[in-house]
Amino acid sequence: MTYSNPNSAHARDIAAVLHPQTNLRRHLESGPRIVSRGSGVYIYDDSGRAFLDGAAGLWCASRGFSNERLAEVAKQAMARLGYYQIFRHASNEATIDLSERLLAIAPVPMSKVLLQCSGSEANDTALKLVWYHWHAMGKPEKRKVISRQRSYHGSTCAAICLTGKPEFHAGFGMPWPGFLYTDCPDYDRDQRPGEQPEQYAQRLADNLEALILAEGPDTIGAFWADATQGSAGVLIPPAGYYQKIQAVLRKYDILYVADEVITVFGRTGSMWACETFGITPDIITCAKALSAGMQPISAVLLNERIFQSMLLQSDRLGRFVHGYTYAGHPVAAAVALETLKIYEEMDLVGQVRAVEPVFLEAFGKLADHPLAGEFQGVGLIGGLDLMQDKKARRFFPPARGVGALLEENARKRGLILRLVGDRVAFSPPLIITAAELRDMATRLRAALDDTLAEVEADLAA
Repeated sequence: MTYSNPNSAHARDIAAVLHPQTNLRRHLESGPRIVSRGSGVYIYDDSGRAFLDGAAGLWCASRGFSNERLAEVAKQAMARLGYYQIFRHASNEATIDLSERLLAIAPVPMSKVLLQCSGSEANDTALKLVWYHWHAMGKPEKRKVISRQRSYHGSTCAAICLTGKPEFHAGFGMPWPGFLYTDCPDYDRDQRPGEQPEQYAQRLADNLEALILAEGPDTIGAFWADATQGSAGVLIPPAGYYQKIQAVLRKYDILYVADEVITVFGRTGSMWACETFGITPDIITCAKALSAGMQPISAVLLNERIFQSMLLQSDRLGRFVHGYTYAGHPVAAAVALETLKIYEEMDLVGQVRAVEPVFLEAFGKLADHPLAGEFQGVGLIGGLDLMQDKKARRFFPPARGVGALLEENARKRGLILRLVGDRVAFSPPLIITAAELRDMATRLRAALDDTLAEVEADLAA
């Protein structure tokens, strides 16, 4: 597409902006979709058209897309102390208050909080802490890390190695050695004939143990998992899966790192997904809803075992040599702290639980559509497969691009979806109402109808 006005925002974007997760050649032709403002669960493009965002941006706009109260807090914080660092004993009140609050609401006892600037940074830092811990314990050989196929844990060099998606490694020479991937818990796709959910969960735990034994338990430092595996399109593991996995990890003294970047603060119907699924981690990473997506901030929570080993290593080396310039930023920390206050005042978990039945029912009903598989969900996060033949459990060939077709048809209906291949991942803002959830499902059904008509027309041609 050629823009007649070279000074338009669209033309200037093409000339100046490099977009992540984007086909760069196509962008030169199509240009950007500019979002100009937001209100509640809606965003508005530069023509004024409204879209209901069913993905909360990138999982993070828990309070919607604008908030006057948080804006005022940011303004006041910036006027009071616009920046300072937390290196070499320096601190600020917002960092102290936020860290205390996170420890107070943690799903399991935690000892310390290290504030960072993004989910990627949090996972990257957590990986360094795993290695730091085992070096302190005199076991530097426990360096390998196991995550899961189709997982995503960030875009830094280390976090992308934790990510179990080959397309994220392509072209970068990743992953580095020492990063291992066990099964993705996708019962619907991977179950064997007649295999029950509990049997499937046991098989995956057995496979994890076999991988540990093949590599050598003394070489494995940690296991990494996000509870609902959002990057795979949101997968809810069978009951008992995490209990079986944790039993294996305890058997071989392997740390559990819970990536709560997308699931924290009510998303699964509990404050933490660890509470929803009965997970007892050694380290937790969180971000996104920590500031309702309105400031770049994340946190790493570590238990006393990890902190005690860090003390030993700091004694030996003279200091804990790690840090980011903007970590513990007083403005971001103040906004995050106020966000947590809002969650408490509004009873965020109660709000999610109140609309969860509507969410599950409205999207579960889509299973009667010829293109829709079984909907999985918990709290306000869920996933839905697109199916070529439901009776035969046959999926569309990836090259057919049915997911991309649905995404475009949904946009025409004023609905923004997050597609992971041919699976729809749902994570609407946590302030969404029952009426808005039903509207979202209605728009999606219409988009599915549009997509089915195009698929059938292609087959008939």
